[in-house]
Order: sequence, then structure tokens, then C-alpha cells
Amino acid sequence: MEMNASSQRRLAGRSRRRRIAILSRKKCLYATRRLSEEIRRAGHTPVVIDPLACAVLVTDKGPGLLHRGRPAALPDLVIPRIGASVTEAGLTVLTQLELLGCPSLNRPGGIRQSRDKLMCLQILGASGFPVPATSLVPPGADAEPLLRAVGGLPVVVKLLKGTQGVGVMLARTQEELKTLLSTFGELGHAVLLQHFIGEAKGSDLRLFVTGSRVAGAMCRQARGGEFRSNIHRGGDAVPVSVGRDCERLAVEAAKTLGLEVAGVDLIVSDRGPMLIEVNSSPGFEGLEGATGRNIAASVVARGLELIGARAQT
Repeated sequence: MEMNASSQRRLAGRSRRRRIAILSRKKCLYATRRLSEEIRRAGHTPVVIDPLACAVLVTDKGPGLLHRGRPAALPDLVIPRIGASVTEAGLTVLTQLELLGCPSLNRPGGIRQSRDKLMCLQILGASGFPVPATSLVPPGADAEPLLRAVGGLPVVVKLLKGTQGVGVMLARTQEELKTLLSTFGELGHAVLLQHFIGEAKGSDLRLFVTGSRVAGAMCRQARGGEFRSNIHRGGDAVPVSVGRDCERLAVEAAKTLGLEVAGVDLIVSDRGPMLIEVNSSPGFEGLEGATGRNIAASVVARGLELIGARAQT
């Protein structure tokens, strides 16, 4: 059967070897290494771009980008793996790549919205998603009415930005809360006060979203007296099958924030599952280890789907 020109272009687009860039500080990082492996396994070429080794060029003749002092060869797709410590540099480079016509698996706006914990909850709460009561305490502000508004002590105290449980504390007494607020206030940091969901008993759910599906899920359980369940804080992880309600909640939350790939954290409360956080560059070493699922391949497959859809337009 003879193919028309449009069909031929689509077939060529699927079969052509693609250059897929991973925006990451180091090739040796687990996620970067695994994504590179799966890109090669899919028959394409991985390229690691270090955002701190890039120079952005802005002229009236158009944007430019240098990587390690040389003009960057433009990829067919960018998979951002932007750590919290290089957020601004990473977003600058990612924005420049988009201006140069390179699609990104997660776009700059979605990453920025998810990276700011308050902004993330503002958007999700305003969209009707179940989130724990949260308030912002500026440096030097009277925290007492805000503490009452989120349910009183004990209360979770969070910095606006942070990953892997860093900057997340639990104040059980007025004295503990006063000490934390005073310390962060002197440093000029606003903090979040968030309702403590004690019935979860130190456990939460991490769902890894790729597009419109959940590629894998695990239950994380804090050890000993620790209330943070993050694996980097020593938490244990076991695979778990979550219901459709949790899957739908995670997928829709990622979609609302404009993310194709996201780690969505849920806590099961007496009211049902509640959204705690959405991570735009979620680690998946613990998830692959706990579930045996090939999460990296799911990320790459979603990226290739987006390339294919773009080729058809």
C-alpha cells in the first residue's frame, strides 16, 4: 500500500535517531546514568548538559547557548534534572533551549511552580485538591493566629524551598516553635506552618507520574522517632498498589502544575489522601529498588511520545 507524504514523514520521525539531552550536573548521578542507559536502549543518543557549564547569549538576532565554551548542539528533547541548589541556573538554560526550539519534558513554568512549596499548594488548593492547612509566617510576624488557623501544635515547619526532607521540622511545643521561628527569622527566612497529620504515623505515599499514568508507587515509612519518611532521612520503602483515586489525584495534580514527569507525595489522613508535595525532578533510585519497575524507561518513553506528537503537528 502506498503511503502519502504525511505518513512517510511520521514514520521517518519515529525511526530517526534522536539526540536527547539530560539537563544535569553530573553524568554519574543515578537518575542521569539510568536515563542515559534507557535512551541508548531505545536506540537514541543521550547528551548530558551541565547547566552550570552553560552561557546564555541574548542578541537582537536571536538566542544562543554555549556549553563548555562551545555552541551547544541542539537536542530533539530535553529531560530536566534540575537540583534545588541550581534551580535558577537550570531554569535559565532550560528557557533558552525552549527559545531555540527544543521541547522539554517538564517546562520551566511547571518546574518553578512545583519548586516553591507555597506556590505549589496555592495552585493545588485553589484548584480544589485536598491539601493540609498551611500558612506563611514572614520573619518577625506573630505566629499565634496562624498556628491556630492550621490546627495548633504539633505543627510542621517548612522552609519554602528544599528537597529530601531538608528544611522540614516538627515543633511539638510552643518553645520549640518559638526557637525555630526566631532562628529562621534572624536569617531572613519566611517559613510555612502546616497541619500535622499525626494519624499517618510517619508514612506517606510517593507516586511517580509520567504523562497520564503512574509508573510506580511506594510507601515510605519513617524510622524511630523521625517523622520525615524520606529515604534520604533513613526511611524504609516498600512497593504498594494504590487505588484509582490516588492515581487520579497524582496525575491531575501533575497536570495542573504543568508537569509531564513528577513525584507526587500523598499522606493518608482521616479525611482521605492529601497532597503534600509535588517534585518536578524526582529521584527514582529508591523506587526502582523497591518496586523492580523500570522508571527510567517510562520517563524516556513519555519523552519519545512527545517528540512523536510534535512531529505530527
